[in-house]
Amino acid sequence: MKDILKKASIFVLMFGLFYVSSFMNPVLAQTPQSLYDRAWKLVNSKFVDQTNNEQDWSRWRHRYDNVIKDDEDAYVAIESMVSSLNDVYTKFLNPKDFKEENESIQGSLQGIGVQIGVRDGKLLVIAPIEDTPGERAGLKAEDEILEINGKSTKGITVDAAAEQIRGPEGTQVTLLVKRGKEPAKTYKITREKIEIKSVSTKAPEFVKIPENLGYIRLSSFISRNATAEFEQALIENCDKDGLIIDLRSNPGGLLTNAIYIADMLLDSKVIVSTVDREGYKDTTRANQRTLTDQPLVVIINGGSASASEILSGALKDNKRATIVGKKSFGKGLVQEINRLPGGSAMHITIQKYLTPNGTDINKKGIKPDYEVDLTEEDIKKERDPQLAKAVELLSAQAVAKKENVQKDKIKVIVK
Repeated sequence: MKDILKKASIFVLMFGLFYVSSFMNPVLAQTPQSLYDRAWKLVNSKFVDQTNNEQDWSRWRHRYDNVIKDDEDAYVAIESMVSSLNDVYTKFLNPKDFKEENESIQGSLQGIGVQIGVRDGKLLVIAPIEDTPGERAGLKAEDEILEINGKSTKGITVDAAAEQIRGPEGTQVTLLVKRGKEPAKTYKITREKIEIKSVSTKAPEFVKIPENLGYIRLSSFISRNATAEFEQALIENCDKDGLIIDLRSNPGGLLTNAIYIADMLLDSKVIVSTVDREGYKDTTRANQRTLTDQPLVVIINGGSASASEILSGALKDNKRATIVGKKSFGKGLVQEINRLPGGSAMHITIQKYLTPNGTDINKKGIKPDYEVDLTEEDIKKERDPQLAKAVELLSAQAVAKKENVQKDKIKVIVK
């Protein structure tokens, strides 16, 4: 695994693969203009497209010399400059956004433990995280949050709502919540330190998984704890005849996690290759030892991106797993995290990556071996045809493997 670590100083966060830059000293002297200039230099030297979206990059160098007066001016100017690259993955993060990103990487935050979103102008609970204050208080998916600490959520953004709901451990937040046609109810919930779990071995209750098969749901690669959690899940399922790895709607995370996990499942095979702006190709291979040789079925969908595609692509190209579901997102670009003075940062696209077969999946995605739909009607009726297909295929593979093992034993006895 040490060789893997040396090669894998690449990171992924929410639809992006990232290297950690060596320019990480946040205590350097800073002026708003020098911050902007630093951002310009980083793009000039690192952006994967040497034409910088077919423009003269020097035109941005002194464009705001007489305009930038403070940090906020610099932030706006950098965002304007970066937007000209027409690359959604190259972006500037102000100190607040970068701090929140780091909290996600560390795998913990302080709050009540619910995922939220805005749909049709309504602030909704997407899902409570298992064993958190939000779940214990009784919050459920699709609950509408009408008020936060007495203030209406009408027109609120997800970021603003998250900022109001989060807070120091031990403090309380009051939510007015409406569930379906029931009367609105007030919840007073005490905030705690929330450990963000990336792995679950609990399958949906409405799908029957045979006891001889294991199920591992990997929801993201963001937390540094994801690798250890996955390894523990493998240990817990070591006596199973086969494993289902569910990567649906997994948007990515730390690429080191994807490489470590692939290394647990592959034997001396290529995991991924990266190609930089100069055309240099670097290939990462698995070590010789695997943690399991159990048959594998991986489930993906259109929300499976980035590190999820690294893992599923490695397992598919090496014929280590059968892929079920829908075509993945198609995120095949690598970003570098560059910390800037003052606590801000930039993500810069510096490479593209290739699957072991040399396939560039950017904007194309990974096609499953068995394409299976999951419709809104399926969800309403609590059906999961993708998981059901995975169970069907894995059951057959487990039986076939047992038969082959038995044949090998008979051959040895005959000899």
